[in-house]
Amino acid sequence: MSIVKVENSIPRGAVRLPASKSAAHRALICSFLSGGGSVHPIIDSDDMRATQQAIKALRENEDICDCIESGSTLRFMIPVAAALGKTVTFVGSGKLPERPLGDYLRLLPEHGVTCESGGGLPLKISGQLKSGTFEIAGDVSSQYITGLMLALPLLDGDSEIVLTTELQSKPYIDLTRAVLTSYGIDIAETEKGYYIKGNQQYKTLDFTVEGDWSQAAFFLAAGAIGGNVAVRGLDVDSTQGDKEIVNVLHKFGARITVNGDEIRAEKSTLKGTEINASDIPDMVPSIAVLAAFASGTTVISGAERLRYKESDRIESVVSNLRRLNVSVSETPDGMIIKGGEVKGAALCGYNDHRIVMAFTVLGMFSEGGVTITDCESINKSYPAFFDDVISLGGKVNVISNR
Repeated sequence: MSIVKVENSIPRGAVRLPASKSAAHRALICSFLSGGGSVHPIIDSDDMRATQQAIKALRENEDICDCIESGSTLRFMIPVAAALGKTVTFVGSGKLPERPLGDYLRLLPEHGVTCESGGGLPLKISGQLKSGTFEIAGDVSSQYITGLMLALPLLDGDSEIVLTTELQSKPYIDLTRAVLTSYGIDIAETEKGYYIKGNQQYKTLDFTVEGDWSQAAFFLAAGAIGGNVAVRGLDVDSTQGDKEIVNVLHKFGARITVNGDEIRAEKSTLKGTEINASDIPDMVPSIAVLAAFASGTTVISGAERLRYKESDRIESVVSNLRRLNVSVSETPDGMIIKGGEVKGAALCGYNDHRIVMAFTVLGMFSEGGVTITDCESINKSYPAFFDDVISLGGKVNVISNR
């Protein structure tokens, strides 16, 4: 376990963001199903390795598909493997074996696939996925729907995804459809969900992955709290839902300027606000950090799915904020934060990359800085994060590795 020490500093400058993890997952799978073409750039992270090795396992007919800790890899590849008629056992590490798979365990047997599982991982599937109607809740995880969208075009007959509850995290589905469109796959939106024609062919192309809006949130929060930071390499017309960070910062009263692919945030007088995070759950740790330095009260709601990430992110954020002397109360789907003085403290990273990155930002402005455990978890999505923070003048130092 590694511990990072974060000291007070004023971040200034610009950073070019890594390629979008969300877009890259989807493009890598589409490229595999097309039989060729390149996907670039690809960040050298654990999650990207998970999808690359899962593709290799299916391509080479291996018995085991190790998804490491990537929920996206697991939920995308299960129906893809089923559509290809593979017999394979999915495994993973960390919290991944505990994350829900219930909808697949119900749906796949209804459509010709045998599932052997105790409720999570390991999961062995066998048989050929059949087309038809797939009824699924829209408020559990959009990853299930993306997985079906990747797989169903391969089947002999037409299929329909019918949403039994209101869809949350729709921007992630919009991103899936945008990537699929690039690869020549048509997914039609209906009143009840989505219609997918069978026997479609993925076309071969070289795909360029856009910058990652979800990582932009950390640096823009740092600029708005007490610095002057620009992030570069972003597409303002992206279908990534996390580009909503710009509107979130505006709601806090932050000074934000947009110039082409560059977004800049400058030190601002922040005020508490209300944020419904149902479409942007991954941004909640960054939003909570902003709220800690904002005057008044911030209410974050609609984030109940955060309880099933690498950690229970609602509980993780609330626990760390309390250690920092921030007034915060936990709710079933979020938290209520009263901004004010933020003390220094020894914090837990909960083996969760987004917790470590968000509280690294907070540590730059807390009274006396912070230490955070499990800092190696940034390798899941953004191994160069600390290097980029240092390039902006941030003072971070890994002080223990045992």
